[in-house]
Amino acid sequence: MILSASRRTDIPSFYAPWFLNRIKEGFLYTRNPMNYHQVSRISLSPEVVDCIVFWTKDVLPMMSYLKELKDYLYYFQYTITGYKKDIEPGVPDKLTVLDNFRRLSDVIGPSQNIFRYDPVLLTGTYTVEYHVECFEKYASLLEGYTKRCVFSFLDLYGKTRRNTRGLGLRPFTQDAKMALAEAFSTIAGKHHMELCTCSEPEDYSRYHITPARCIDAALIAELKGRGIKATKDRNQRKECGCCQSIDIGMYDTCPHGCKYCYANSTGFISRCASSSPFLSGEKEEGDVIKEREMKSLVEGQALLF
Repeated sequence: MILSASRRTDIPSFYAPWFLNRIKEGFLYTRNPMNYHQVSRISLSPEVVDCIVFWTKDVLPMMSYLKELKDYLYYFQYTITGYKKDIEPGVPDKLTVLDNFRRLSDVIGPSQNIFRYDPVLLTGTYTVEYHVECFEKYASLLEGYTKRCVFSFLDLYGKTRRNTRGLGLRPFTQDAKMALAEAFSTIAGKHHMELCTCSEPEDYSRYHITPARCIDAALIAELKGRGIKATKDRNQRKECGCCQSIDIGMYDTCPHGCKYCYANSTGFISRCASSSPFLSGEKEEGDVIKEREMKSLVEGQALLF
């Protein structure tokens, strides 16, 4: 099985000690976001965990723990945008984050460290021209440290719409999308990066841009040298190319506080005790804990590349 850690919160930035404690214990508990008292017990045995996909905006707090993951295959979806504190109040200085990205690639290699410039939004400050200039700067600093970049345009979910009030968001016209896609493609190509879009309905193939698979069975198969028998994740959006995975995060637990984030609905930030099997909180009255069926998706035959 593939673990997503996590679309719902930044585990590497804020919960690395908790996660490594769970690795040592061999299991964790995760709540169903649609049914709070429905709890799954997730095995973390290397025998059934084929890959861990980490999502982060700053890997530094996890760097010292990577050696503890020697029995696991993993890669990072690492987001670095051009926004300042008005949009991303809890994210560290971007030059520091970029340096940490490079440090991570020095340890795990560029194939396992994916650069995300995501999501792209427009205001009077954050214009198309601003994003192109910023993307060029970041891509030049990350050349050789990653092989793939993923971007997307902001989706206004209910939580996002509430959290972005007062920012003066401007709608994306089709012309603006195409202009930005063309410019990003030129920059990515110059810096030797494959460029992909995340869950976008438009076709950008004219700019040599392909749809992303952030939880990517093909990449995992390449890294493992074995076939992966995985189906599309039915819990994601229609345009999402991700394969099936188990997300071990929890909503409303990320202190980054990014205004565009769909995973935080309130100002309340829940933190965890590193000894708890739950990322946030403890077992409560009414909880029903069931063992989640876990099995490897790896096929027997080795692949030739």
